[in-house]
Amino acid sequence: MAQSSSPISGVAERYAGSLFELALQTNSVASVEADLNRFETMLEGSADLSRLIRSPVFSSEDQAKAIAAIADKAGITGLTGNFLRVVAQNRRLFAVPGMIKAFRQIAAEHRGETAAEVTSAHALTPAQETELKAALKSVAGKDVAITVTVDPSLLGGLVAKIGSRQIDTSLKTKLNSLKLALKEVG
Repeated sequence: MAQSSSPISGVAERYAGSLFELALQTNSVASVEADLNRFETMLEGSADLSRLIRSPVFSSEDQAKAIAAIADKAGITGLTGNFLRVVAQNRRLFAVPGMIKAFRQIAAEHRGETAAEVTSAHALTPAQETELKAALKSVAGKDVAITVTVDPSLLGGLVAKIGSRQIDTSLKTKLNSLKLALKEVG
C-alpha cells in the first residue's frame, strides 16, 4: 500500500491494518467490513454524528459514550464495536472515514481484488454495476471491488479511481473541456 505523508492517512492506515489483522485471526473480515459499511452509511446520513467525530470540543469520554450508544443501537458489536470504542477513547474518531477506506483496500488486496472508487451522476442498477466491474477488470487486470457514490453535479457519466489512475467520463468534465477550448478559439 502506498504510504502518504498525511498524518491522518498514517493513523488511519495503522488502525485499519490492526483491525484487519484481528479480523483475519477471528475469521470475521466480511462481518467487520459490513459493520464498517453500516457505520459509514450512518456517518454520511447524520450531520450530528459527523460533527461528533470531527469536533475537538467533545471530550474523549463524551465521544466514547456516544459511539458506544450508537454502535449498540445499530447492532455494531463484537470486534467492530470494540474497535470504534477504542478509537473514540484514543481521540482518533476524526480518522474513522480514512480507517474505513483503508480497511476496504486492505481487505480487497487480501481477496486478490483491487479497490475502485466510482462517482456516478445517478445511482447504478445492479446490472450496471456488474458491467462496470467487468470493464474495470479489463483495465486493472484483476477483480475489482467498487464503492459507488452519487454526485448529481456530474450531470451524466461517471468518474472511476483505481489506485493513482482516474477515468473521467463525466459530462461535467467534457463540458468544462469544451468551454475551455471555446475560450482559446475566441
